[in-house]
Amino acid sequence: MKSKRSGFTLVEILIVVVILGILAAIVIPQFTEASTEAKLSALCTDLQTLRSQIELYKIQHNDNPPEFGNFIAQMTGTTDIYGAATGSDYGPYMQKIPINQFNNDDTLDEDALIGNDGGGWEYDDTTGSINADDSYDGDNDGTKDHINL
Repeated sequence: MKSKRSGFTLVEILIVVVILGILAAIVIPQFTEASTEAKLSALCTDLQTLRSQIELYKIQHNDNPPEFGNFIAQMTGTTDIYGAATGSDYGPYMQKIPINQFNNDDTLDEDALIGNDGGGWEYDDTTGSINADDSYDGDNDGTKDHINL
């Protein structure tokens, strides 16, 4: 009496492994791209929030933007009409300064020093303009990949 053997042959297993490898090669890059798009979307939202809160601060403080040295205290605390962080007339404008999604930094860099990669946000306290420090190495190839905002 012959016994029945059940199972897959080596060729069948290799075919399945090759098919799974091809599918993985197609799908994995799409997930990486989606992650970068999500970071960019979060960064744009945070930047829009920062800009609108700085504009509100300027409106309430006689068109004077927050000072570079006191930015965090002035944006996250209460201030008087002159911007002194000990006041209680205005603010707080934000609970905390958001983190730049691409370099995981929530610190400010003076706008005069753009390009030194010193912070998560580049802020010019003469105009009140703020931008993301957009130099990062997204593909880890040793070169800076700039974000277009």
